[in-house]
Amino acid sequence: MTAVYPGHESIEATSVSGLTVAGIRAAVRPVLRRLGDTAGAREKARDYAFGEVRALADAGIALVGVAREDGGAGGSLRDVAEVVIEVARADSSVAQALRSSFIIAEQVSSRPDLPHRDVILTRLRNRDLFAGTSNERTGGASGQVNATARRDGAGWVVDGEKYYSTGGLYASWFSTQALADDGTVVRFTVPVDREGVERLDDFDAVGQRLTASGTTRLTNVRVSDDEVTFPDRAQPDNPWPGSFAQFYLAAVQAGVAARALDDAVGYVREKARPIKHSSADTSAEDPYVRQTIGQIAGRAQAARAVVLLAAETLEDVRGLTGPAARTAGAAAAVHVAHASAIAIESALEAAELLFDVGGGSITNRDLGFDRHWRNARTAANHNPRQWKQAIAGAYHLTGEEPPTTGLF
Repeated sequence: MTAVYPGHESIEATSVSGLTVAGIRAAVRPVLRRLGDTAGAREKARDYAFGEVRALADAGIALVGVAREDGGAGGSLRDVAEVVIEVARADSSVAQALRSSFIIAEQVSSRPDLPHRDVILTRLRNRDLFAGTSNERTGGASGQVNATARRDGAGWVVDGEKYYSTGGLYASWFSTQALADDGTVVRFTVPVDREGVERLDDFDAVGQRLTASGTTRLTNVRVSDDEVTFPDRAQPDNPWPGSFAQFYLAAVQAGVAARALDDAVGYVREKARPIKHSSADTSAEDPYVRQTIGQIAGRAQAARAVVLLAAETLEDVRGLTGPAARTAGAAAAVHVAHASAIAIESALEAAELLFDVGGGSITNRDLGFDRHWRNARTAANHNPRQWKQAIAGAYHLTGEEPPTTGLF
């Protein structure tokens, strides 16, 4: 469907949908099968899954956790986690590319006071996808903003460059921020085909190569006042808005671990052969191969379990106000930090153990099994788990609250 601009909501988008979680999962199943079958080859060819991502969007995947009365499927955060894990199991790059869209959907679901909420809901119901980042490659301190916004008539003109624009090549909308002359932070969302918006395919990490996380260049981009919001100086009851974003990354890791298990089992059943001095006739009967498969399965189960438990913990924060919201929000942020660390370590270990179920041939490039470790490693580097663990330790020891940045 086409993008809808502020003040031009479509009649179709405002109707309550008949979406269900089960219906969305059934609709995306064949799409995920195609993604899984082609993930390795597409990574080698740098071939983005535009058709499959559009099919996922059209099925309403970003609406899984949006309330039924808002046109969504009315799913819980556990439902969201299970869907994200399945997407990442098929192709973790696609799962991460959808992260901004799921974050926007979560904001709509959890914040009735969200600026431009009705407009955003319309876009979600129109199956639009979102990208956004405030990151810049400035060489300065993290969070430094060099992009500028200057007043021009009834709107603004923005110039600058943003990096880690995850999902940018798939998106219809791009959100970011710039600094006005007086130092005010100007946040805005514009369509990606707005004149002056340029999306570059220059992300060059060892893994997660097809997340479309490169540069977005803004050159004399005109932004109207109704596309702008300004930071709310009021202290929210729950000042940890980043918990869902971190929980999402943990779900991606759980999907990587699950895919490592899939590929290990498939290789043993279909291609592996026992070593010369094995007591078994087939690799599937070799006791050491069986032990390794059990180890990988345990890592995948651990990652999935901590993510689903974190989903339930975050669900319990919804609807709370006042001191209860702050107390629960801090505890949930720490809980998500624990889940992130376990999911990362489980995915890395599962991806490493995969190579122990075969001999030299399992390292062949045509199999592409190395991408699981590379993907887990790259996603893990977004938010160092050492900091999360240290801050979680301080919380347990002294009750010190975690930072209120997007990393918690």
